[in-house]
Amino acid sequence: MREPLAPLETHVAVMTDGAEIILRRHGNVDKPRLMITNGNGFAVDGYRVFWEPLLEDYEVVAFDMRNHGQNKPAGGDGHNYLQFARDVGSVFEAATNRWGKKKTAGIFHSMSARSALKHAVQMGWVWDALVLFDPPSVPPRGHELYEPMRTFEHKLIEFACNRPDRFSSEEEMLALYREGRASQHWLPEAQEDMARAVLRKTDEGYELSCQRELEATIYLGALTLNLWPPASEAGGPVKLIGADPEMKGGITGRANQALGLEQGYDFDYVPGTGHLLQIEKPAECREVMLSFLHKSRDRLIADPSSLQHLRCP
Repeated sequence: MREPLAPLETHVAVMTDGAEIILRRHGNVDKPRLMITNGNGFAVDGYRVFWEPLLEDYEVVAFDMRNHGQNKPAGGDGHNYLQFARDVGSVFEAATNRWGKKKTAGIFHSMSARSALKHAVQMGWVWDALVLFDPPSVPPRGHELYEPMRTFEHKLIEFACNRPDRFSSEEEMLALYREGRASQHWLPEAQEDMARAVLRKTDEGYELSCQRELEATIYLGALTLNLWPPASEAGGPVKLIGADPEMKGGITGRANQALGLEQGYDFDYVPGTGHLLQIEKPAECREVMLSFLHKSRDRLIADPSSLQHLRCP
């Protein structure tokens, strides 16, 4: 496995309930800031194939959501979407206070994308632009996609509760990713990065950084979040980038396509991808994201033609 990428600087941000989240500053500090984090049960360093190529042209502040990755365990009391939304505001404020105010986009995936949208709609807009990769958007009851999404979340609850959570080595976790049906489409480097990123060293070996029961509570919480807002309520430019809605089993892609069409979001999807699209086709995901950042109202990049090295071959 390749070694983790060393940050330029780290900073411990304190959340509203006292939990701590580690911010890692990478990249070009003279450029606009991207704040990037992970989905449920994963860790941001596992998305490195997506965000590492951005470091020449952006300052990247990478952080794990609470109870994930490099953060200390924070317990279950604050492990819910309301506190996650508050955390989004807290990490933005902490980065701004520590490293100064500048043009900043939030780049979120899955669970964190739902948290960022909840924060924007219910707590206030703070970004210059917001990019949401395949949030598990559950439509209102009665919608044709409600029951398929409900079934999907229940399957994930069962998976999380029954997944192995103790390992003798990082290679044991990597073997599960290589053998898994969903993770077999990840780039090989991403499989390695994620296997390292989701584990915490213990005296006996390794354990999942995010306790499997905490992971399961978020899948259940998705069904009661009631978050299907019009894009106009977000308060600023939002890009919704989904998994391929035509892929077999691609219910999250279909749900996000419906959210985009019905509620007025700037929506695209990346063909041939599942829910972990950023580590399946990272170049294509970057291309869609960069195109949006260029045309958003505050233009986080001056000219997309200057970033050809980040685009698809």
